[in-house]
Amino acid sequence: MFIDTHTHLYLAEFEGERDLVVKKAIDAGVNRMLLPNIDLSSWKPMLELAACYPGICLPMAGIHPTSVLPETIENELAELTRQLESGSFIAIGEIGIDLYWDKTHLDLQEEIFRYQVQLAKKLGLPVAIHVRKSFEEVWRILKPETGPGLKGVFHCFPGDLPQALKVIEAGFMLGIGGVVTFKNAHLQEVVAAVGPDHIILETDSPFLAPVPFRGNRNEPALIPVIANKVAGLCGVSVNEVAEITTRNAVDLFNL
Repeated sequence: MFIDTHTHLYLAEFEGERDLVVKKAIDAGVNRMLLPNIDLSSWKPMLELAACYPGICLPMAGIHPTSVLPETIENELAELTRQLESGSFIAIGEIGIDLYWDKTHLDLQEEIFRYQVQLAKKLGLPVAIHVRKSFEEVWRILKPETGPGLKGVFHCFPGDLPQALKVIEAGFMLGIGGVVTFKNAHLQEVVAAVGPDHIILETDSPFLAPVPFRGNRNEPALIPVIANKVAGLCGVSVNEVAEITTRNAVDLFNL
C-alpha cells in the first residue's frame, strides 16, 4: 500500500471527478492522500474533501509562500489560527519560501515561514516545506529550529546531494514525486544515493505528472509509477519501496 503525502485534490482541476479520482487511487493501492492547504481560498474545499473521506484524505494547515502578501497576510494568519483552534490537522503545510515567481516579499515570506515553523514546534506537528529557488533561504531559517521538537519533509525536493544530506541529517524526509521520472533529472542521482529510507512519495497533483503522463493532469493513482522509478534507481523491489515509504509517512505524520 502507498501514501500520497502531498496532493491538492480539492482544486478545480478535479471538479466533478473527485470521487472517481479517489476510487482510482485506492484501486491502485494508494489508501491515504494528504492534503496541504494553500491559502484562504482552499480551506473550505480542502476540509469538505477531508470530511467526505475521513481517514483517507487528511488535511494540513498552513499558508503557501506565494500567498504571503502584505495586503492579505493578516487575514491569512487569522484564519490559520481559527482553523487550528477548531479543527484537527496532521501537519503545518504547505509552508516555505518561493523565489521562482517574485522576490519582492522575501522578508515577509521569511517572517511567516519562521512563524509557522515555530508554531509547528509548539503544537508538536510536522512541517511540509515548499522550497523553490530558495534552499539557502529556507535552510538559514530552519537550521536554528531543528532538533527533537521538529520534523517534516522537503516537499518536491529540489536540491543536490550535499543539500539532501543536510536535510536528512537534520531529521527531515525528502518528498519525491513525478520530477524523478523526468529525463536527465539530477534528482535521480540524489534518490539513488540516499535510498528509500529517507524518502516519502507524493504527486503534488494536479501538477508534475510523471513520465509517460507528463503534461497531463497528475493524480494520486500515479504514485506507483513514481515508486517504480524509485525502485529502479535504488536497486530494490517496488514492494520494498511501498513498505519503506509508507512506514516513513506513517511515522512522520503520526498516521
